[in-house]
This record gives sequence, C-alpha cells and structure tokens, in this order.
Amino acid sequence: MLPDPQPLISRLHPLIASDQAGEDLRRYFGIGQPPDAPSFTGARFEHLAGGGDRPATANVVTADDLIAVQTLSVTIPAEAALDLLEGRLGVQLSELLHEIPNLDMAEADAADLASGSPADAAWRLLTGQSGIGWVTAGKLLARKRPRLLPVYDQVVRCVLGRPTSFWLDLHAALRADDHALHHELLALRCSATVPQTVSALRTCDVVLWMRHHAEHRTTNCTGQGHQSVGSD
Repeated sequence: MLPDPQPLISRLHPLIASDQAGEDLRRYFGIGQPPDAPSFTGARFEHLAGGGDRPATANVVTADDLIAVQTLSVTIPAEAALDLLEGRLGVQLSELLHEIPNLDMAEADAADLASGSPADAAWRLLTGQSGIGWVTAGKLLARKRPRLLPVYDQVVRCVLGRPTSFWLDLHAALRADDHALHHELLALRCSATVPQTVSALRTCDVVLWMRHHAEHRTTNCTGQGHQSVGSD
C-alpha cells in the first residue's frame, strides 16, 4: 500500500510557497548577500569538487565526499572513513551505488526507495558501521545521489512531524497531482536564483532547515531520537 501523500503535502506546501522560502534560500547560498552576512558551510555541500554525483566518481566514495558531509555538521569516524576510501566497506558501497539510479526522486519508482532496494541496502550498510548514525548515512548518500536521496536530520524531521518512512512519504508527495510539489520546488529554486546544480530535494531541505534550525536548538523538539529514513 502506497503512502498517503496529503499529510506531508499539507506541511510542505505552505513553507515552500511562503515569501520567506526564497529569502532563506538566498541567505543560505549567499546570493545577493552583503559581505558581512552570516555564511553557511552547507552551501558548498553539493558543489565541492564538482559534486558527489559527477560521472568520474559517482559510484565511489572520495575524500571530497567525506569533507562535503562535514559542511553539514557531521563527521564520519576515521576508521569508517578509511574503510570507505580504501577497504571492504568502500567496495560494498560502490557495488550498491552502481545499482542506484541518478534521477529526480519525483521521476523514480517507489521500488527504487523501498525495502530491499540498493538505496535501502546502502543506508543499512552505512548505519551498521560504528559511529555512523542515520543522519550521517543519509547525508553521505545524498552527496552521491542528490536528486534521488534527500538530506534528512532532526531539524527537518521535527518540521515534518516524524513521517513513518521519509523516503517513501516524500516520494509520494512529490509525485502527487502530476508532480505538483516537485515543480513548485523547481520554480522556487529558479525565482531565488539558486543554481540548477542544487536539486529539488536539496531546495526543500534548505527551506525546512532554515525555517526551524534556530528554534530547534532551544526547544525540546519531537525530532530527537532514532529514526529510520528508508522503507521501515
């Protein structure tokens, strides 16, 4: 049974359609901002070294990818990092990345994100490593497949009310009504003059994170605790 897209759409649409969404995107990516404006290291996440999905390295984890996830305030432990770069873990993840399509989530099939899919297996492989939690695993996979797999952390989860299965719920929301929400995100990206190299998923993530991150640090939000982002 496919998820009902309406609960997530009802949370996402007002935030994406607001005037603040464009302003927040421009602030985050430093577009038209004064020199002394606060900077966000995450603005380099998808662009560092040409991006994690560039053809030459789309199916392997590189040192650039490990630095990129640090721009989003997470760090992969040294032992796991070395295993990703030089060991069996890197080989296993590379095998799975070869099977994960590089396309927009709105264009993907639910099977590409469901339990047992290569994407789900990659997420489980990473979260099975010591020191790599669900947030870090998701951010590394989002670096490698930015159009298909979203950045997802406690702040965004809090805004969205803890979806049961974030990937599948978001997939259903983006595909509903002839992909209306997906097109809305693309239009927002364009109006904010954000580069097209920033995916619709990342546009959504930044809007949600910017709206709530300051408040999240000072309140006891529902976003705390363990979460499965995949098909559970």
